[in-house]
Amino acid sequence: MQKTEAYRLLLVEDDPNFGNVLSDYLRLHGHAVELTRNGREGLETWTSDSFDLALLDVMMPEMDGFTLAKKIREKDDRFPFLFLTAKGLKEDVLQGFAAGADDYIVKPFDSEVLLMKIQSVMNRVTMDMPVEDEYRFGIFTYRPELRVLSMGDQERILSPKEGELLTMLCQHKNGLLKRSLALRKIWKEDSYFTGRSMDVYIAKLRKYLKEDKTVRIVNVHSEGFRLIDEFSA
Repeated sequence: MQKTEAYRLLLVEDDPNFGNVLSDYLRLHGHAVELTRNGREGLETWTSDSFDLALLDVMMPEMDGFTLAKKIREKDDRFPFLFLTAKGLKEDVLQGFAAGADDYIVKPFDSEVLLMKIQSVMNRVTMDMPVEDEYRFGIFTYRPELRVLSMGDQERILSPKEGELLTMLCQHKNGLLKRSLALRKIWKEDSYFTGRSMDVYIAKLRKYLKEDKTVRIVNVHSEGFRLIDEFSA
């Protein structure tokens, strides 16, 4: 099976046997999983913690999955989630997508297919992150449309790849920009040679940012890079 990235997942499932089995399977494939037993507990956990994606059952006590999805969408209209449910009627599927679901999977399902659907959704989410007109970090201002990196009155026009890479680092500021994501989006290929090329561009960006010690690009071994801004961390 094709290798997939690892994500932090919220699983909201009231069937303890299915929930435990699926959690163990997802963890076996590298994901960090938080399992909750009903919609209300799921909402509380989602609100108080940070997740990449949620997997929601529909028929649950205290709060059903459709209601939970609506409440998530009210707080964050971009957060990705999938429904995993036995409710497979057309009207149920339509209601699920109307609630904002990124996918609707009917039980029983193939576990390997679920892994690939998770990866597919996360690819769409991360590739479609909005680009702001301007990013500020430390003493720097970066304008992606013009690829202009400013420090006071000094300006530097970045190359296209430098600009795309800095934009992605800014989008993930103080978080983690995965190597594989940057390689797929900018170089269109995740290989040893494109990885070495990206390392060269990271070195160039570090050189451009060296005037401010509160800003740095940190390598996370085998995972990716972090643009650290100490004053906004």
